[in-house]
Amino acid sequence: MVRLKVDVIIAAGTPATLAAKNATKEIPIVMTLVSDPVGAGFVASLSQPGANITGLASIANEVVGKQLELLKEAIPEVSRVAVLRNPGNQSHPLMLRGADAVRRALGVQLQILDARNPEEFDATFTAMTRKQAGALLVLADGMFFQHRTRITDLAAKRRLPAMFQGKENVEAGGLMSYGVSVPDMVRRAATYVGKILNGAKPADLPVEQPTKFELVINMKTAKALDLTIPPSLLLRADQVIN
Repeated sequence: MVRLKVDVIIAAGTPATLAAKNATKEIPIVMTLVSDPVGAGFVASLSQPGANITGLASIANEVVGKQLELLKEAIPEVSRVAVLRNPGNQSHPLMLRGADAVRRALGVQLQILDARNPEEFDATFTAMTRKQAGALLVLADGMFFQHRTRITDLAAKRRLPAMFQGKENVEAGGLMSYGVSVPDMVRRAATYVGKILNGAKPADLPVEQPTKFELVINMKTAKALDLTIPPSLLLRADQVIN
């Protein structure tokens, strides 16, 4: 893209934004779905980015803690939660810190399991069974999103209630999702592109934080897992798939 001399680069997620940052300091970069832009070194501050990168933060570290709370509310008896992470995703350590702070109050043990590529999925899910995980929390990641149907199928095969960030994962068969709307974040990124193409500098465009979060529950999956979702949780859901 840099060799093509494009006018703007849109980068979805921390790994893509890091790759874009390493490739150019001149071409404007609009990031989206980045957990901690300041901590990752992409911007100097949310209000004054200061360089060639701006866009949208996802505050996924705070979202992961809420996901764990909702999972425990849906399955009160769960004590071991497997967490699927990608070691290549630089934002996952931050997300895990957010989850660890919450799991202590919930009395839940986290079992961190890695998958760097789809070829490792089978072995990772086998390890979940061996460790007797009672539920699964899938950290937000582009590779996991791309292979969401495979992941939800593997979770169903092992009867693991799974929590994700985006509703697309629940539409693919996952039990629950809580987080920002990915399509909404991408649409919001387009407004940054428009401003930059009209002459605005990324350094002067504040980073936007999400204000809308969605809770989606798949009742078909709940029934297949013999789970009874509390009515109080269903009432708070933005969407229930029957």
